[in-house]
This record gives sequence, C-alpha cells and structure tokens, in this order.
Amino acid sequence: MARDTGAVCRQCRREGLKLFLKGERCFTAKCAFERRGYAPGQHGQNRRFKQSNYGLQLREKQKIRRSYQILENQFRKTYQDALRERGITGEALIARLECRLDNVVFRLGMAPSLRSARQLVNHGHFEVNDREVNIPSFTLRPGDVVRVRQKSRKLEFIHESMRRVREERTVPYLALDKAKMEGILQHRPKREEVPINANEQLVVELYSR
Repeated sequence: MARDTGAVCRQCRREGLKLFLKGERCFTAKCAFERRGYAPGQHGQNRRFKQSNYGLQLREKQKIRRSYQILENQFRKTYQDALRERGITGEALIARLECRLDNVVFRLGMAPSLRSARQLVNHGHFEVNDREVNIPSFTLRPGDVVRVRQKSRKLEFIHESMRRVREERTVPYLALDKAKMEGILQHRPKREEVPINANEQLVVELYSR
C-alpha cells in the first residue's frame, strides 16, 4: 500500500497553518510550526509572490489532502464519490473524509495522530459493529460503533492516548465511551462541525477545470 512517509511538520509549514499531524506535540512549544512558521527550504523565509487562481485552488486541495494524510489518487476517488451525491459537493467531500475509519479512530482519541491511527487499523486492533476491519479507508455510516478489539485492550499505547483526550477537542458527531473503549458515529458530519480550516469549494473548482 502506497503511503506518504515524508516529514509532516514540513507539510504544515508549506501550507502556512497547523494541520495537527503530530497529535499532542502540536499543542506544545516543540511544534515546528511555532518555531519556524515559514515555508520550508532554503528560500522559505523570502518567498513573496502573488498566487494565481490555480495556485490558490491547488494550495486548498493540498491543505485538505494533507490534513487527512492521503495520497492524490485516494483523494481524487473520494472527490468523484462526493460528486455523485446530492447536495453541495465540497461539503460531501469533507464528510466522506471525516467518516474514514482511520480518521474516526484519531478523532475519538484512540491514537495520538492520524498516522498512528492508520497503523493501528492496519494491524487489526479495531472492529466496526463487532467485525474486525483493517482497512483505514473504510467508510463509516451513522450508527456504526468503532471498538478496540478485546485482544488489543491491554495496549498501553491506546490507553495513554485515551487518557490525553480533552473534552474541548471532541467533535459533536462522535460519542466516546472510555470505559467500553468504543465510539459511535452519531450522524453524518456537518461542515461547521469539522475542525478543518480550508475552503473546499476551491477544490471543486480545481477539479472542474
């Protein structure tokens, strides 16, 4: 399976905002974006240029794609699926990305970062509706229950991550039961409920060119 193994902090710096790709570290003074908030590279501090409309659209697409840590082919496929839905395509795109199993595991606080959530899913540590699922891109539906598998409940890595869950970072479309080590997707995410600072309409314009 293809995956991006590059430095995630460089991605935040390139997009000019925190994408919170390193979990708890992003909320501390160790965050690379806090220490070097300019674009990476030799001339990162001196980049001054006016972006074209295409450049603005591309940056928004990269911002969203990197926020969910998926590659271009996966992102385009998700867009094509959203395009077939009724309603606003951009909002459908964000909702589909939010309902990915790896992202839900991360949002529930069962993993400290999106990359680690994907690795845990790949290794078969979670089940959906009492069935093991090891596909990070598996799309959840409202009412689906994500649970840590019985054989994985002794993993200190998961317990440590759940202990760090803060109430103010929870999203309204998910409900977490720490005692049962499970979470429920209560409803399809609405755009205003998703903590992503991006303009998805520019992505629709980009792919419609």
